[in-house]
Amino acid sequence: MITVVSGLPRSGTSMMMKMLEAGGLQTLTDDIREADEDNLKGYYEDERVKVLHEDNAWIGEAEGKVVKVISYQLKHLPEGHEYSIIFMERKISEVLASQKKMMIRRGEPSDDVPDGLMTGIFQKHLDETYAWLPTQPNMRALYISYNDSLQDPAPTVDLVNRFLGGEMDTEKMMTIVDPSLYRQRK
Repeated sequence: MITVVSGLPRSGTSMMMKMLEAGGLQTLTDDIREADEDNLKGYYEDERVKVLHEDNAWIGEAEGKVVKVISYQLKHLPEGHEYSIIFMERKISEVLASQKKMMIRRGEPSDDVPDGLMTGIFQKHLDETYAWLPTQPNMRALYISYNDSLQDPAPTVDLVNRFLGGEMDTEKMMTIVDPSLYRQRK
């Protein structure tokens, strides 16, 4: 079994990765992208995920571990493995605000596509992903609200623990949720 944390960029995937690590799972990361102003506790990424559509042969290294796979790359996970996917959901307006803030900090252009258009693109992608996931015989998914998790992490921790077999250290998982990091509220 491979545990996957997924969702749109800036949807709470790094927080969930850290929660799962605290709960006792080993994460598959390369530690290339270090913590910064936009993600103070780290990104928990493996750069190979960005090119999963070109090379997915390495995914077997994630057996028994948890790996972050952005939602746009889920369709490129290879057959031959079983996947438990924790899909993080966040208000699209907050995702956009968080991305924009990050791009500004990095000196990248942030106004190329209007928010209204990006909202439509993200929503279409999410709708397609929500329709596709249940049709995959080797994937099961649990949908977690980032917004709800910050307000009251106990139900999230309980759901995730049960979804992954009930052996997690739930007390340690609870300590990871830090509402002070919830900066892009809409």
